[in-house]
Amino acid sequence: MSGSESRMRAISAVTDYKPVEQPLNFAAEPTSELFGVNVFSKNVMQERLPKAVFKSLSRTIEMGEPLDPNAADIVASAMKDWAIEKGATHYTHVFFPLTGATAEKHDSLLTPGDSGQALAAFSGKQLIQGEPDASSFPSGGLRQTFEARGYTAWDVTSPAYILENPNGTTLCIPTAFISWTGEALDKKTPVLRSMKALNEQAHRILSLFGNDNNEFIGATCGAEQEYFLVDSNFYYTRPDLLTAERSLFGAPPPKGQEFDDHYFGAIPERVLAYMLEVERELFKLGIPVQTRHNEVAPGQYEIAPLFETANIATDHQQLIMLTLRRIAEKYGMACLTHEKPFAGVNGSGKHVNWSLGSASAGNLLNPGDTPHDNVQFLVFCAAVIRAVDKFAPLLRSVVASAGNDHRLGANEAPPAIISIFLGDQLTDVFKQITAAGSADSSIESGTLTLGVDSLPPLPKDAGDRNRTSPFAFTGNRFEFRAVGSNQSIAGPLVALNTIVADSLDHIATKLENATDKGEDLNKAAAVVLKDILEQHGRVIFNGDGYSDEWHAEAEKRGLPNLKTTVDALPALLEQDVLDTFEKFNVLSNREMHSRYEVYTEQYILAKNVEANLVLKLGRTMIFPAAVRYQSELASTCANLKAVGYDFDTNTLDKVTTLIKDLQDALDALEIENEKKVEGESIDHAKHYLDVIVPIMNKIRNAADKLEGFVSDDLWPLPTYQEMLFIK
Repeated sequence: MSGSESRMRAISAVTDYKPVEQPLNFAAEPTSELFGVNVFSKNVMQERLPKAVFKSLSRTIEMGEPLDPNAADIVASAMKDWAIEKGATHYTHVFFPLTGATAEKHDSLLTPGDSGQALAAFSGKQLIQGEPDASSFPSGGLRQTFEARGYTAWDVTSPAYILENPNGTTLCIPTAFISWTGEALDKKTPVLRSMKALNEQAHRILSLFGNDNNEFIGATCGAEQEYFLVDSNFYYTRPDLLTAERSLFGAPPPKGQEFDDHYFGAIPERVLAYMLEVERELFKLGIPVQTRHNEVAPGQYEIAPLFETANIATDHQQLIMLTLRRIAEKYGMACLTHEKPFAGVNGSGKHVNWSLGSASAGNLLNPGDTPHDNVQFLVFCAAVIRAVDKFAPLLRSVVASAGNDHRLGANEAPPAIISIFLGDQLTDVFKQITAAGSADSSIESGTLTLGVDSLPPLPKDAGDRNRTSPFAFTGNRFEFRAVGSNQSIAGPLVALNTIVADSLDHIATKLENATDKGEDLNKAAAVVLKDILEQHGRVIFNGDGYSDEWHAEAEKRGLPNLKTTVDALPALLEQDVLDTFEKFNVLSNREMHSRYEVYTEQYILAKNVEANLVLKLGRTMIFPAAVRYQSELASTCANLKAVGYDFDTNTLDKVTTLIKDLQDALDALEIENEKKVEGESIDHAKHYLDVIVPIMNKIRNAADKLEGFVSDDLWPLPTYQEMLFIK
């Protein structure tokens, strides 16, 4: 294989790669024995805290009771001793600002004593509250630059943990981040508020069915994480991947994913070694990762944990992404969590599997063997149907980002039209209710006989699965498949918890009124279910979400099709959304407006970075390489003509035309990118979407075609073929 000098060096480094460290001693220290060793878990607290303090803390964690501030000093002392035994010298309040990233400020656990020695000190006040600068994070107008005071508040429901480094450890304390005015500046606070709202409304339903107790009804989540791995030598020679985490140039490789041979294929040795260490580190942090496999695209993989409460799942999801990136460096790779790092192959999502329940109530979205008889389940399921239809634009807005725009609607991702897949069994039950006001049967599960005596018969589910649905029922939970791989799952969870709380409130009020009048609960529930299905059943669709027929049908049904982030973000400010979030004390109108402003600005900034990169790479790397090749062709043509050969200039003509197209589009992009746009932030975003993105596409089109002509030894950027297939 030929190639430019920098690319050849990168390829050589990849093919000659050897592990930089000794392999893990997994036999002497099995991974199974490491689960939670770096977590200040309930078991650790029970061992180290007085019984009364532990019981008080447990009630806060499990029942949502107020935190006893008098216990803070005792907990802080125990946590400090535990952390120091683990080698910690510093602690940090970990929080999640509206950037979607993780933030932390480290403070020492050690202070000078009177005799000059170092003393370990950590008080309850230090545990409960920190004070980072609130003006340096995006706030969408909640804080001005001169208004700097902000607070971090200990989230006792999410356990503290130790983060290891080769040179020491740090005690990490999950916290909420709020302003001096008490407004949420982070992703965690709304999650906790929405869980409280969901708990309160779920208890109203359970009370009606006689199944209530004081146990906290929590939203649960298991978020699948897709990602790409690229060798570091390629990554650092691709400024677009390094800066934007997306390749802004790159022609399709001769072979892509069309053979479907990467999905669930044998995992490459270096990648598997990486995965094993990632899982080992996540196990130490108490993160119950369960699944690993090759994904559809070459170079793409997936990791998935078991279900946890929504708050802890959100925190753990951030840790998963950090760990994936950190460990990749040890193995000479870069982990890309962008939704579409490579055009023309599958992008990456973060499927959010969502349910609700408690230890005693169980999973409230478990239909049982005969869902037509399970009225409580049907009520909770109908609440989700109503919520998804009523607030479909909101659900689209919480998965909106510049990166996810490249993915949604493509072959590996659901369309931008929000619909629900219920499967044959539940669809049949709800059809019976719609038609007759009640249901008296459920499609039964079956058995698959494989036609080979040595293979056992397999139990067959009552319905198939649908990979094209953005919101699919998958047996005992809903899978929100539209979430982007680079996004925090906090936003989708806040939306789901809040809108389902709204629907449960709606249903509970109707059922309470009916039973107060002496009506039979099941009959009253049947009336409510029928009414919901008649009003909101349009959102149920079990067919091919990619088909043109569905898009036409969805339009007939009146379902919104918000194709881009610019189309979707204004849904955050719809009056019904504002009123609902205010009603349940999840986000105030000011807090909702702040998020709209922050997310709009993030879209603008992402597109601005990409535009700047396209200009720089186009002018300083691709254009010079193309001109050099043009010069070689022109020189060859002139030399051959000089000795009497009539050389065909067809290739030279094509290259010259493409270079002209490239140059003209680069000039146009520079003009439009420097233009000042009048109006609101959304007008600026529309300028990028409607004007700048099409010009960038023209530049890429010309550059990618030139890649197919320019001599390989002149082409400056690692190609898709190299990045996706050399592991």
